[in-house]
Amino acid sequence: MIHAAGVSGWMWRPLRELLGPTMKAIVPDLPGFGRSAAQPYISHEDTVERLTGVIERHAPQGAHVVGFSMGAQLAILLASELPHLVRGVVVVSAETKPAPFPGPTLALLSLAAPLARHRRFAAAQAHQLGIPRHLLDDYLHDSTTTTRETLLSSVSENIRFTLPATWSDYQGAVDVLVGANERKLMHESAELTASALPGSTLRTVQGAAHDIPFSQPGIIASTLHGQILGFTA
Repeated sequence: MIHAAGVSGWMWRPLRELLGPTMKAIVPDLPGFGRSAAQPYISHEDTVERLTGVIERHAPQGAHVVGFSMGAQLAILLASELPHLVRGVVVVSAETKPAPFPGPTLALLSLAAPLARHRRFAAAQAHQLGIPRHLLDDYLHDSTTTTRETLLSSVSENIRFTLPATWSDYQGAVDVLVGANERKLMHESAELTASALPGSTLRTVQGAAHDIPFSQPGIIASTLHGQILGFTA
């Protein structure tokens, strides 16, 4: 389970509760976030290399990979580059079409970065992201420990991301999820991701924005269960 930028592995708690104790969950904190905050986020390439080591250690026969937002981009890269380790992928709200004007976006982010350390500003951001009240303290903690360097490098990678050419060659099960209330770029990205890989499934989650793991974890749980049953059949 690969988390988004600005949060860490705790974001998967609602999903893990639905999956139950019989399913082994591997939930790393990416460089620069959560328990790994002391290690700066360098690049997607560096992070994929680290995640490869995690899977090889804990699931050498392969794993189903679930990713949200930036984490979904990393899931796509893992499946594209290391298909022997990825049995299936659930791509949740991945931006796979580069955002316009990355320079001004990053400049504004750099100016706003110190605000994330202020509790009132961070709480407002948490509300906008749909983070449940019982996970608010985790979000506020991450807001104070994430460095400007990590924030800028991770967001830079995120808004410039494009699908790798080998994505179309992936043979495992792929489900692409996007919230019905997400912005236009996210819907275009979801359609692009699914159309680039014949056999993948695209689902628009009604009532959700860029918050599916928090507002609709049951959708992800049922999707993941379906993939696993299909793989073992």
